[in-house]
Amino acid sequence: MPKSAPASVEFNHVSMRYGAVTAVDDVSFTIHAGELLTLLGPSGCGKTTTLRMIAGLEIASEGQILIGGKDVTRLPAADRDVSMVFQSYALFPHMSVLENAAFGPMVKGLGKARAEAMALEKLALVGLKGFEKRYPAELSGGQQQRVAVARALVLEPQVLLFDEPLSNLDAKLRRNVRQEIRELQQSLGLTVAYVTHDQEEALAVSDRIIVMSNAKIAQQGSPRELYEAPANSFVADFIGDANLVEVTIDAVQDGQAQVMLGPIRLRLPARGLTPGPAKAAIRPHGILLGDGLPGTVRKSSYLGDHVEMIVSTPIGELLVITRQTDPLPVAGAPVNLSFAQQGIALVQ
Repeated sequence: MPKSAPASVEFNHVSMRYGAVTAVDDVSFTIHAGELLTLLGPSGCGKTTTLRMIAGLEIASEGQILIGGKDVTRLPAADRDVSMVFQSYALFPHMSVLENAAFGPMVKGLGKARAEAMALEKLALVGLKGFEKRYPAELSGGQQQRVAVARALVLEPQVLLFDEPLSNLDAKLRRNVRQEIRELQQSLGLTVAYVTHDQEEALAVSDRIIVMSNAKIAQQGSPRELYEAPANSFVADFIGDANLVEVTIDAVQDGQAQVMLGPIRLRLPARGLTPGPAKAAIRPHGILLGDGLPGTVRKSSYLGDHVEMIVSTPIGELLVITRQTDPLPVAGAPVNLSFAQQGIALVQ
């Protein structure tokens, strides 16, 4: 049984200021116990500062932070039952894998035998049984990352924090390790706050995602909600590729908007919008080859199981991704496009 049960994290109108610079601006959200929530956004949006405030490495300028219902707003990091996996892993190069993993319990004064027993249990959990005597320099990037996770888990914290944990790994290894992190989180029921700027990574690991922009929350929801129903053009463009097209809503009835995309009339969820100018976020996979909107292929890239095209059309240049590779669309070829209903969302 874990020493500490997974705990919820609650931010109530939290801000963080450095002099005249506001890094986090009036942010409120809840991470439920046992949930993996990702803070996603571009560099400088406030996501890492938010994570550091959960850890107690930064003390909020305003607002309240609760962990497991307890007010920790002013508590330093040492007094919070939280562990963090840093981007650099921060392993001690002169210590073995076992010594690195046992470092936390040793500092807590639990004794060498107890600390090593706890470390061995967590190293086995992350698939590093048999690596105990190796040193960080003798490990691959993925193995070093696992040591960092084992060290963070060894004291069985209420909340586990990840700060860009996969950024030092190559693309294939990132896919494998993110799945391992997700499986570990689910099997142990851990409460996890996870920071990344990689939208694919966020979609793959998260129960919920908070998209941050300019120190504020742009939108929060499940991966599917954010991908299929982005709140605005920033979220649409940041969560996956999106073609942002200027449109006019002709009419709205029973929550459905009538919209013209070139010669094609569509009925889309109005999402609170009224007749007049708007934007449509069109996913590249939601554009089909078929009768409808005329266009000309400007660029075409064959990527094995699909083709990516840039197509010039009367409504602008569109990124189109199609699995129809035979015949292979080539630059200069005329095409006709239509739209899958689920691949388009109206945004502000």
